[in-house]
Amino acid sequence: MLDISNLSKTFSPHTPLENKVIDNLSLQVASKDFITLLGSNGAGKSTLLNLIAGTYPADEGTISLDGKDITSRKAYERAMLIGRVHQDPRLSVSPNMTLLENLSLADAKGESFSLKKAVNLKRISYYKEQLAQLGLGLEDKLNTKIGLLSGGQRQAVALYMAVMKKPKLLLLDEHTAALDPRTSELIMTVTDSLIRKEEITTLMVTHNMKHALEFGNRLIMMHEGHIVKDVSGEEKSHLTTENVIQMFKDNADSIEDRFVLGL
Repeated sequence: MLDISNLSKTFSPHTPLENKVIDNLSLQVASKDFITLLGSNGAGKSTLLNLIAGTYPADEGTISLDGKDITSRKAYERAMLIGRVHQDPRLSVSPNMTLLENLSLADAKGESFSLKKAVNLKRISYYKEQLAQLGLGLEDKLNTKIGLLSGGQRQAVALYMAVMKKPKLLLLDEHTAALDPRTSELIMTVTDSLIRKEEITTLMVTHNMKHALEFGNRLIMMHEGHIVKDVSGEEKSHLTTENVIQMFKDNADSIEDRFVLGL
């Protein structure tokens, strides 16, 4: 489904600040995989998502989605195939627009429209029905500006918007990191429910070890731009927190200041 081959990315090449963040990385992702990506700061997790989304151009290697090479496609072209939720919800939604306006824009993704035409009043009942399933009271806040919602509500909206058009791939970049523990758990429940319901292939970057173990069918650990561990199926289901900590110790000098256990 997603095929990454010999991907590399270096920032500030040929300067004293040269930093090779992704180093000849290859990865095959099957349809409906839900992969959690772990790694210390600087391991290359978010950079990998940015390369897949087209935010950064690759220096070397190829990225294929459903058998089509998208390596040279612009980010806005890939956005038709890829949904994404950032750690900062302001990057995923328009905070000065109402919830209804945000949903309408997401609903009209890929179409030519003006905002006035994009707001389809006939879809309000549908939006309310779908939002009610999230269990956050959003169905009664369609005319509220996104910026006035709670952090958890904003991320739930960002998630819903990201999957509205049923993307081939969903990228989640630490989308619960800025939330308090209770809200983080709630959003992960919403995340898992949406992914299962829509059967969307997903890559989720997280620093929360509990989430990495509890969710998804596959866990990948990165270190210095490489994949150092790829665990799936029954092997993943038997992983413990201690196992993962040992993986970090095997690949880094210290994890204490760079890894949030999230327990």
